[in-house]
Amino acid sequence: MAHKTTTRTTPAPGTAHGARTLASRRTARRLAADAGLLAVAAAFVLPLLWVLLSALDPRADLRVKAPDGLTLDNFDAILTDEVTFTPLMNSLLLCGGATALTVVCAALAAYPLSRFRSRLNRPFLLTILFATSLPVTAIMVPVYALFVRVNLIDTMQGTIFFFAASQLPFAIWLMKNFMDGVPKELEEAAWTDGASSWQSLLRIVLPLMGPGVSVVTVFSFVMMWGNFFVPFMLLLTPDQMPASVSINEFFGNRGMVAYGQLAAFSIVYSTPVILLYVLIARRLGSGFALGGAVKG
Repeated sequence: MAHKTTTRTTPAPGTAHGARTLASRRTARRLAADAGLLAVAAAFVLPLLWVLLSALDPRADLRVKAPDGLTLDNFDAILTDEVTFTPLMNSLLLCGGATALTVVCAALAAYPLSRFRSRLNRPFLLTILFATSLPVTAIMVPVYALFVRVNLIDTMQGTIFFFAASQLPFAIWLMKNFMDGVPKELEEAAWTDGASSWQSLLRIVLPLMGPGVSVVTVFSFVMMWGNFFVPFMLLLTPDQMPASVSINEFFGNRGMVAYGQLAAFSIVYSTPVILLYVLIARRLGSGFALGGAVKG
C-alpha cells in the first residue's frame, strides 16, 4: 500500500506570500522593540513625574498621583540659606573647581599621548583604563588616613583635589580620543610659522575639539555633582557640606520623610546641571569644525 507523503514548502522571498511573511516579522520585531523602549522610558519618566507632582502636593507621599491641591509651600520651606542656598554654593564651588582642574589636567596629559608615539603610551592608557574601574569606596579608607596626615581633611581644597583625581583617568581617556580627531597637519603648519607646542595646543587643538572638551566638562561635573560618599567622608563641618549630602536631612530619624520638600529640593538641586547642559548643548551638537582646513 503506497503512502502519500506531503512536503511543506517555505514560500520564496520573492513571492507575494513571502513578502507578507517578512513584513509581518519585521512588524512584530518593531513592535517588540517599541514596547521595550516604552518600558525603559516609563522607568525614567515615573520618578521624574513623581518629583514634579510631589513638589506641588501639600500631602505628598511615595505614590505617583495628582496633587491634593496645588501649593508652593514646599518651595517656601526649602528656599533658605541653611537648607538650600549654602549647600548649593558649596556644591558649585566643589564641583566647579574640580571640573576646571580635571579638564585642564586632562588636556595637558592627553596632548603628548595623542601627538607623540612611545612604547609607554599603551601601558599608560591601559593603566588609566584600569584606574577607571576602581570603586571609590575601596580607596576611601587610605585616602581618609592620608588626608588626616597632610591636614587636608575637612577642607574644600582637599575635596576638590580628590574629586579631580578620581575623575581624571576617564577624562584623560576621553580627551585623548577626541584629540586624535584633530589633524596634526594643522599643528605642523603652525610650527612652521614659529608657534610652540603650547601655543598650538591652546590656539589650534583645543578650539577645534570644543565638543570633546564640552563632553569631558559635562561628564566630570555631573559625576561630581551627584557624589554623596566623597564629601560625606572628607568634610566634617556642616557649613561646608554640599547639596548632595544635605539632601539627607529630609529623611527623619524614625522613618519620617518630608516627601514634598524632598521633591522641591530635588528640582532646585537638578537646576545647575540642566543649565550647564543647555549652555553647551550647541557645542555638543556642532561636531568638529575642521571644515576642510587641511585641504589645498
